[in-house]
Amino acid sequence: MQDINDKINNMHMGKLIHMLSHEMKRNHPIDKVIQDDLTIMQKHILKFILLETMHRDLYQKDIEEEFQIRKSTVTGYVQLMEKNGYLTRESDKEDARKKCLVPTARAEKLREAILEDIKQNEKLLEKGISAEDVTTCKHVLYQVLQNLIEKHKEEGKKDE
Repeated sequence: MQDINDKINNMHMGKLIHMLSHEMKRNHPIDKVIQDDLTIMQKHILKFILLETMHRDLYQKDIEEEFQIRKSTVTGYVQLMEKNGYLTRESDKEDARKKCLVPTARAEKLREAILEDIKQNEKLLEKGISAEDVTTCKHVLYQVLQNLIEKHKEEGKKDE
């Protein structure tokens, strides 16, 4: 046990997060869940759309912010996904200038598999960890994320 503690204490948090991210991508690829004719990025976007539209209306701007990609890039992805029958764009009820992204029946068929994969992945990630420690881990990781976001915002202000 001491060896593990020494290793953890001497490892940079960023390296550990990088290793974890890499391992998750390698062992839980989106291709396993969505096997349709989409690029990897389109699959990630579709997964995001399918999960978010369960709770709220979603717009192209939300994709730009989530994935930190340019408006023109998102437009290209959305147009191609619309052409391939995964999305439709519908006018917002409040503001007709805004277009809501709506998954089609073809996309909806993938939602259940995505939710099941998330459930299984979470079960694996939490294996052998108490509920209290899982909650603490989530709080710590969220704070790390907020720290990085704040730094990014500060750097953006310096560039102005």
